[in-house]
Amino acid sequence: MNQQDAFTEKTRVLIADDHALFRYGLKAMLRSEQDFEVAGEAETGEEAVELAAELKPHVVLMDIQMPGINGIEATRRILELNPDIGIVVVTMFGEDDSVFAAMRAGARGYVLKGADADEVVKVLRAVADGEAHFGPDIARRLMGFFSAPKPAPAEVFPELTGREREVLDLMARGLANPEIARELSLSHKTVRNNVSNIFLKLQVADRSQAIVRAREAGMGRNPA
Repeated sequence: MNQQDAFTEKTRVLIADDHALFRYGLKAMLRSEQDFEVAGEAETGEEAVELAAELKPHVVLMDIQMPGINGIEATRRILELNPDIGIVVVTMFGEDDSVFAAMRAGARGYVLKGADADEVVKVLRAVADGEAHFGPDIARRLMGFFSAPKPAPAEVFPELTGREREVLDLMARGLANPEIARELSLSHKTVRNNVSNIFLKLQVADRSQAIVRAREAGMGRNPA
C-alpha cells in the first residue's frame, strides 16, 4: 500500500452491465485512476440489487437495458435499501424519456456509452462527492425540455381504457388481483381480463414488466 492509499479512501464502484466486453473496458478505465476501485460486477438488474446490498459501493455504474428488471427499476430498488449509494446510469440511448425515468428513480448521474473516459470519470467523481451530474449532452436536453413550451399533458398509456389504467396503477402499488378486485368492486374474472389486456396493449410478457412500465410513467404512487 502506498502513502496515498493509506490516507485516501478509494471510491468503490459496482459495474452493472450485461455486456462482458463493456464491463472489461470500464474496469480497465477505472483501474487506471488511483482514486477508484472496482468493487464488483453485475450482469442483470437483480444481481445489481443483490451486490449493491452486499458490497455497499459508493457508486453504481448502471446500464439501463439489462435482462430481468431494467436499470431504472434496479436503481429504484437499490436506493430503497441504501439511499446513500450514488447511481450513474450509462446507456447507448439518449432519449428524454429514459433520462427523466432515471432521474425519477433517483439516479444522480447519466452518461452515454459513447462518452469518453474523462467524461465518465468526471461524472463518477461528482456523484461520489454527493453532487448530481448528467453530462453536457444530457444537460442540453434537460435545458431544452424545461425551456420549451409545454403542451397539455398527455394521458398516460392512451392505448389503455380508463379501467385498465386504474388496474395498472393498483398493480404498480403492489396489489394482487384479489386486492384489486376488492378495491374496484370488480369480479376476479374482470380483473384478470383487464390484466391480460394490459399485457397485450403494452406488449409486455408478465406482471413485473408491466409494473416497471407503469412506475417509469409515474404510476403506482400511493395517494397522500
